[in-house]
Amino acid sequence: MASRLNPYISFDGNAREAMEFYRDVFGGTLTASTFGEFGMAEPGQAEKIMHAMLETDSDFILMGADTPPGMPYQPGNTMAISLSGDDAEKLRGYWNALTDAGSIAVALAPQMWGDEFGMCTDRYGIGWMVNIAHPAAT
Repeated sequence: MASRLNPYISFDGNAREAMEFYRDVFGGTLTASTFGEFGMAEPGQAEKIMHAMLETDSDFILMGADTPPGMPYQPGNTMAISLSGDDAEKLRGYWNALTDAGSIAVALAPQMWGDEFGMCTDRYGIGWMVNIAHPAAT
């Protein structure tokens, strides 16, 4: 898989509804995982969307999620740019450049879904997410 860049939208509890709407608009295949599926079920949060991805026949990729428990939802600051793929060296290089003179919200590290993931804000105030895919254990 080549690296790809796409928008990632944060929602205030209505990610499922919004992502289904975008699927209806653009077509394609929508996949979604909940916080509960990953054992992060705080009261009233189990069915909220931890990660959703819409892949269209026009090669559009749109990702989104409900704002995680404990993080504030900030209208006007609800989008980030996602970099993802399996070229670990290239993606780590992007990460290092983006975090230079920026700030790290989530360190680039192995995550419960098996990939490496990190979140940062670059020196210009733009939010980035980097996900380095690792093959599933067989």
